[in-house]
Parts: sequence; C-alpha cells; structure tokens
Amino acid sequence: MSVIVTDSGFGAEDWTGGFVTPETLAANDCGALGLDLASDADVDGLDGRLHCFALIRIDFPSFADGRGFTLAARLRRMGYGGRLRAKGHVIADQYAMARRSGFDEVEIDAALAARQPEDQWQARAGWTAHDYQGQLRG
Repeated sequence: MSVIVTDSGFGAEDWTGGFVTPETLAANDCGALGLDLASDADVDGLDGRLHCFALIRIDFPSFADGRGFTLAARLRRMGYGGRLRAKGHVIADQYAMARRSGFDEVEIDAALAARQPEDQWQARAGWTAHDYQGQLRG
C-alpha cells in the first residue's frame, strides 16, 4: 500500500488512471495519462507532448540518488503544469527539496511511513518559509 505525502499530510492514493512508460507510450496517446519515468530518463522527446500527461511520476531508486530532483525541475522549466510525483526512496528530510524542485507530492510505501510518521513530513511542509532565495528577495 502506498501513502501519498502532500503539504497537508498523509493521504491515500487518488490516481485512478494507469501509468505508461516512454517505451510503451503510443505515438497518438494523449489524454489523462500517467507517465512513469526513471530517474535517468531522457525527456527531450516529450517536449511537445507534456500536456498529454495528467500526472508524471519519477522514480527514486535510492534516497542518495538526486537525479529525480533535477528531472522534476527540468520538466517544470519545459512547461509541464500537471501533477508531479516523486516515488520510492524519498525520506522526510528531502521533502522540502522535492517541493522546491517542482514536485507536488511524494509516494512512499507503508513501511517508510511507519518509520517516518506524518509529523516528520509535516515538519518540512513549511518549505517556503526557509527558502533562502525568497528571503533574499523579500
């Protein structure tokens, strides 16, 4: 069972659509699709099709692998405005970084949710309050 972490806390999975990968994506697929990306995915080929995806989920194979943060920021710079989800080995200490890089939510498994309960994630939900660049501008 997966737990979805947002700024408001833990929640249940609400995505009812399926997921495709870049390899299984048909050339004419467009609509309320969910796209699964590996942390090392090449997103150049998606540039004109980002509007086709209601949710993009980026895998984090290890908490020490930060490529997903870079990929999320790149997708946002390319104009993706839909839901962006980090999935896998993201820990509570990384939640603020996930939000700053463009993620809307994080999907974790029940075992991680038990080890790092909701209050640990909520402690990082005020991620904009500690934004160094924002403080310099303000």
